[in-house]
Amino acid sequence: MSTQAKRATIYFDPDIHKALKIKSLETSRSITDLVNQAVKEALSDDVEDILSFEERKNEPLISYDQMVKKLRKDGRI
Repeated sequence: MSTQAKRATIYFDPDIHKALKIKSLETSRSITDLVNQAVKEALSDDVEDILSFEERKNEPLISYDQMVKKLRKDGRI
């Protein structure tokens, strides 16, 4: 790791822990590396969602009822 790592205690479901140990052995990567990568990917997904929400924040809101009526009027349902 390129920066000073922080220590944390994480409790895994026993089956998840077993799967992590197996993947760690098969990929020659530590459980720490696997968990860090998974967390980075989850955070990256969150960033993409936030950016999408920000891009659409000025779009007009439409209720479910209005949307269904519009879809019916347009012949889509």
